[in-house]
Amino acid sequence: MRQPKRRTSPLKLLLLILVVAFLVYVNITIEPLAPTLFLPSPTPTISPEIYIAEAEEMASQGKYSMALQAYDKAILADPQNPSNYIASARLNVYAGNYNQAIKNASNAVLLDQNNSMGEAIKGFAHGLQGDYLDSESSLNRSIELDPGNSTAYAYLSIMLSNKILIGDEVLGDLDKSIEASRTAESIAPTSLESHWARGTVLEITGNYEEAIAELEQAVAVNSNIAQLHITLGNNYKSLLEYNKAVEEYTRANALNPSDSYPEWLISRTYAGIGEFGRAIQYAEQAVSDDPENPHLYGNLGSMYYRNYDYGRAILMLKLAIRGGNNPEGVAVEGLPLAYGRVVEYYYNYAFALSELGYCEEAKIISQSILQSAAEDLDAVFNANTIINRCNQKINDLQLLKLPEPTMIPTWTPQPSPTPTQAPTLIPTQTILP
Repeated sequence: MRQPKRRTSPLKLLLLILVVAFLVYVNITIEPLAPTLFLPSPTPTISPEIYIAEAEEMASQGKYSMALQAYDKAILADPQNPSNYIASARLNVYAGNYNQAIKNASNAVLLDQNNSMGEAIKGFAHGLQGDYLDSESSLNRSIELDPGNSTAYAYLSIMLSNKILIGDEVLGDLDKSIEASRTAESIAPTSLESHWARGTVLEITGNYEEAIAELEQAVAVNSNIAQLHITLGNNYKSLLEYNKAVEEYTRANALNPSDSYPEWLISRTYAGIGEFGRAIQYAEQAVSDDPENPHLYGNLGSMYYRNYDYGRAILMLKLAIRGGNNPEGVAVEGLPLAYGRVVEYYYNYAFALSELGYCEEAKIISQSILQSAAEDLDAVFNANTIINRCNQKINDLQLLKLPEPTMIPTWTPQPSPTPTQAPTLIPTQTILP
């Protein structure tokens, strides 16, 4: 009655063995590499808030470069959040990175066209770069978007005050600056920006002691802003408190070591009290920080001249005025004759040339000053002094021959054309104050 037992097919047995072997291979080799469903990733994504907290902590310690890196990570983690761009833009302003501040503030405005703070920071950064037209436009737009934005009023006041300080103001700027500072103060009397604005207004009106009091309150809120220390130093300098001025400029330099401006200011301050050795030291550091800036060579040459080092003075001033390449091969664009600091470089160059007997070129430069800077009484006086001194030397036969070329250091900036006519006076907005 029992059914006959079937024999197992060898083909089926082989197939079964292959299937089992495949499953074992999958289990051992492939399965551990597959992600486990419904479980968190072993490297979870960090939330933007963590980066923001890190940035704020670094900023409070004055570690702006690290703070800005953290803000960049927050932006990558949440690129559609305008507040991350605003925070980074504000910190870039404090760090002196004005182009990056404009970029981040503009991104905030792109994400939210009604972002008043984005317009305010963008306008402030433009103003600190000397772009006053775009600055005022953005700041006025910020106030239109939010009439209660105290920071926008403060930034507008500071920008207008800076225009006045460098002699670039137009009619009504002083009144607008005072009014904007008062508005900022009425909205946010204890804010950093309000104290900063009041300090700059008091500076331009000559109330230096009151300006210092306001600026010190701003520094008490945040002591890590280089521009605040520079403004505070300028007010101390106006009160002839040179040691305190140098202290503030030094703090600014420590906060932003790559910026040549604090070193330039320290150099000018030491020169003002006759310490030309120290003045030269800081002037050289400024050139090292910004080797393309002709004003810094003009300042360094002027320090050499006043320290009776006429050979080095000629080299530096010639590079500032004529342009060429510095000893490291960096190209420097020469400065056309203009009112302000530039004309000082020209007559210091002529004085140095005359001291070493190069009177022909000294007289040509002096004639250029008389023709093109006739309204600058100091420049005219110095030019006439150089011409009279050279003529007297020639008449007294005190100048028998040109000095040997070895009296001047061997390096000579190139090109160095001999002036043949008076250069045309052009206005400039890049003269350092």
